[in-house]
Amino acid sequence: MNKMIRAYNASQSKEEKAVCELLAKELDRNLSAAVSKMWHGHPVWFLADNPIAGYSKLKGGIRLLFWSGRSFDEPGLKPEGTFRAAEVRFTSTAQINLKD
Repeated sequence: MNKMIRAYNASQSKEEKAVCELLAKELDRNLSAAVSKMWHGHPVWFLADNPIAGYSKLKGGIRLLFWSGRSFDEPGLKPEGTFRAAEVRFTSTAQINLKD
């Protein structure tokens, strides 16, 4: 895992840290060709210099964002912003369905 992402995860509360670590592990595993780095202060995975997925701490938990998420057939994703992005938010690892 990228050192800066590891530091970002470590700076979170206990439960948020667990969520971040699980998300990072799964993004690394499922986007093995991607490059992960901190971008605008948050962990983001890139393919061909294009942001694909990332997560960030918000007031209500950890947001997992997919830049083209509206094109996915995933009912749990909610539109974010005015482009093709979609998100899902977590407050605990128990909420994360790895099959999704």
